[in-house]
Amino acid sequence: MDDDHGFTQLAPDGAGRGSGDSTATGDAAALQVRAARDAVVGRGWHLMEPAAVSRCVGAGPAVWEQFAAHWDDLVTDPYAAEKGTCRLRRYGQFLLSRTGEITPLGHEAFVQPEDSNPLYVDIERRFETLTAEFRAEPVLYALIRLLGEVAAGMDDAADWTVRVHPFRVVARADSLAQPTPEGRHKDGVHLVSSMLIGRENVTGGRSTVYDADGREIAATTLSEPPSLLLSDDRATWHAVSPVRPQDTGRPGRRDVLVTTLTAR
Repeated sequence: MDDDHGFTQLAPDGAGRGSGDSTATGDAAALQVRAARDAVVGRGWHLMEPAAVSRCVGAGPAVWEQFAAHWDDLVTDPYAAEKGTCRLRRYGQFLLSRTGEITPLGHEAFVQPEDSNPLYVDIERRFETLTAEFRAEPVLYALIRLLGEVAAGMDDAADWTVRVHPFRVVARADSLAQPTPEGRHKDGVHLVSSMLIGRENVTGGRSTVYDADGREIAATTLSEPPSLLLSDDRATWHAVSPVRPQDTGRPGRRDVLVTTLTAR
């Protein structure tokens, strides 16, 4: 389905609706999804370039601009503030079925299991819910289905719990802005993804993936939206380096969407 914002809904098998160029686009998207799935399963991580992400979810520049506007509606993360970082966020949960059906779940506290996040193990953190407008974005549902196709290579699950975390880290000259104040950690899920929404007036923010023994196996600075870093959270660890304002006379920001999938 095409709309005035340039969003194209792909068919469930990844093929575009219609013929000609749309079919070719769908075929290319299916190949990129397969490559991402194989890489995550085979080596534990994969980086999808912006053009590939846009093709796989059928989103044009106007869609991403509209989606990014929701980051202006985030609220303070009080737990990160305790560690000295100005981080804004919201949180929501969905259920994704094997057939691609997505159902919003009730809002509840966010808890990470043992052997995952050293700062917040078994601590109930309560965040403001996603706005209704955010939940209604078609590109969010397309992204969740894309991640479900990748995760299908990791586990033959009938359903997946999807946790959605939009983040904004604000960098100022007089403070250390840490996207991951916990340092190297796991999320206690199957698939973890980080998609860049935008960054302005910041340096740093390098994403690193480590193997089970703590050796670095991938590192990249997500610099162009909507770059998407995927990793197998069961087999790897991850962290993001601090960000600082490039021009110290004004604040900077780094906006990302972290989405995780856990087999039910």
